[in-house]
Amino acid sequence: MKIATYNLKGINGRVALLLRWLALAEPDVVCLQEFNPSDERFPERAILDLGYEAIWLGQKSWHGVAILSRVGEIHDTRRGLPGEPEDVQSRYIGAAVDGVLIVGLYLPNGNPRPGPKFDYNLRWSDWLHDHLSTLVALDSPVVVAGHFNVMPTDFDVYVPDHWRDDALFAAEVREAYARLLELGWTDALRHLHPDERIYTFGKYWRNSFERNAGLRIDHDLLNDEAVTRLISAEVDRRTRGRGQDQRPCAGYH
Repeated sequence: MKIATYNLKGINGRVALLLRWLALAEPDVVCLQEFNPSDERFPERAILDLGYEAIWLGQKSWHGVAILSRVGEIHDTRRGLPGEPEDVQSRYIGAAVDGVLIVGLYLPNGNPRPGPKFDYNLRWSDWLHDHLSTLVALDSPVVVAGHFNVMPTDFDVYVPDHWRDDALFAAEVREAYARLLELGWTDALRHLHPDERIYTFGKYWRNSFERNAGLRIDHDLLNDEAVTRLISAEVDRRTRGRGQDQRPCAGYH
């Protein structure tokens, strides 16, 4: 099973790009983030025509999460984090697909920092930690994939000193990510490529993308059962559209 995460930054203007990548890469399951139309504008017909089922939680503005599958029925398990009345943004979706629990995430950006958006990022990270603590020890494989908006270490950004004041690199945000790993989650890409500089996002100025001068802010976290099945992890840089992240992918047997 090939599982990918893809931050679209708006789907309705990029449907053709998404469909072209799906046909080229042939992922089995995809977690989408930031597609940001309301539910009724999600391009379900075009995705179905390519052989994928879909569930989604849409919202206008910079939100929205979805799961696509071409390997079996998607069994919707959760929309939004449990027991959190403040969690009104469309940032969490979960489903069981072919024996694997898939979680799709889009964490708050947190900028500008300090301020209300940064405070919301930290609260949301705490809610996520509490919820994922209930999933990590499941006997079935669990994959948490999405746009985490955090560079976990200096190794995950091309020029760390340029990002010291950014919320994506704040000590509190990095610590929140580290606490997820302490629960027992494994960072798939770093597990297989511990010493390689691999980025999932590159800006469009000064040829950052071409120079591989980027950030690693999209991640796949695995519980122990999923780690035993992990055979590959990579970032797909093909068919990259303006303003989009590349697409981290992980392969499982």
